[in-house]
Amino acid sequence: MKTENQIHKPYWLPLLAAGLAGLLLLLWLVGNHDKPLKLRVPGTDAAPTAGDQLKRNPVLLGTVVAGVGSATDLPGDWLQFRGPNRNGVAAAADTVAAWPGGNPPELWSIEVGEGYAGPAISGGRVFLMDYDRAGKKDALRCLSLADGQEIWRFTYPVSIKRNHGMTRTVPAVQDDAIVAIGPKCQVICCDTETGRLRWTRDLVQEFGAAVPEWYTGQCPLIEGDRVILAPGGPDTLLLALRLSDGEVVWRTPNPNDWKMTHSSIMPMEFAGKRQYIYCANKGVVGVSAEDGRLLWQSTDWKISIATVPSPCIVGEDRIFLTGGYNAGSLMLRLETVEGGVAAKALFRLAAETFGATQHTPILKQNHLYGIRADGRLVCLTTAGNVAWESGSSDLFGLGPLLVAGDGIYAMNDAGVLRLIKASPDGYVKLAEAQVLQGRESWGPMALAGTRLLVRDFTRLACLDVGVR
Repeated sequence: MKTENQIHKPYWLPLLAAGLAGLLLLLWLVGNHDKPLKLRVPGTDAAPTAGDQLKRNPVLLGTVVAGVGSATDLPGDWLQFRGPNRNGVAAAADTVAAWPGGNPPELWSIEVGEGYAGPAISGGRVFLMDYDRAGKKDALRCLSLADGQEIWRFTYPVSIKRNHGMTRTVPAVQDDAIVAIGPKCQVICCDTETGRLRWTRDLVQEFGAAVPEWYTGQCPLIEGDRVILAPGGPDTLLLALRLSDGEVVWRTPNPNDWKMTHSSIMPMEFAGKRQYIYCANKGVVGVSAEDGRLLWQSTDWKISIATVPSPCIVGEDRIFLTGGYNAGSLMLRLETVEGGVAAKALFRLAAETFGATQHTPILKQNHLYGIRADGRLVCLTTAGNVAWESGSSDLFGLGPLLVAGDGIYAMNDAGVLRLIKASPDGYVKLAEAQVLQGRESWGPMALAGTRLLVRDFTRLACLDVGVR
């Protein structure tokens, strides 16, 4: 039986509602047909779920702010961790002479967040991964090499705690692209001129990486059109991303579930093939640069507390591995065997002979130069014999070093810079100066022309070390 309301309800109301909806849809289509589609950024494709905003890569919330600085035509580049060839040696082969007494002039200095991140230099620009504690943001900063003024800054929200410093990584630059890794394993690629974000990857969310204790220390490697990283996730030990857009080119399987360390990937040529060497938490591996295939692995080298120094390539077939916490050192030799490549231990060194806690040794003219855990600078033959060591009056703690020409720039914990002759004949100090006033001057140095960039826990400075 029909009620009174049912009898008198207008039959045309549903038709009117449908017509209005169609009209609104038509107007929307007309007004939006010429608007460009938003560029797809890797990492933004996750399906919406409860709490999705918290799970997304925080880099997607990042912003870039322009500064007053500008790039200049100053000579020299330091494009990545450990310099032009990733071996700690400056490109210029000129003999390094001591600065003429006193301190090398400080051209500029700026305040930085607590940490040990080193700079990269390209085209008159200095790039530094930093942390803004007040704003709780990671910051990729671009500075003028001429005067230190900021050209641009890209920041994104990440909350981290003071944990023996907050930053550790060195960016990598190629042409107009810069790639950096933040303390919690977010990878960003920005335009070097404007700071605009090109793409981002979250190694934890996307590849199952575990943030190492004391945050990320791995520095990215760029070769050709690829960015090489080591997430150490359940299915991805190493990873190659396309530099142009961040898309995956290849992955290395991780059947043994080896985790990320503070060590960085090093390239090596062996038997006519390029491979990447990486120290994971339970061993060292070599993978094919072409497709990421696992070529060999060895459990002869692992450090129980923290693996920090990177592999040091020695000649055509050897790899020198070293670490602190009584790990000592190990020299591996690669051999061609039926079915592939094998790595065999050539010799070991006890910690008291040589073991570097933090910085990777540098190979020059068939000798290795590095800072031992007791703070002494040591020269080793590639057979593992000590050629010389600095005395107890010249200790370097956990400070960095680099080689330029015939000299070694080496910094101690307290900001004292020394220039030492790079020769196996003996420890010869050419110059010494107090260049920083803060503590823990551990960050990797960078050299461009005659400008040496150094840092301590909270300050970055540019020195003129040229001959005058």
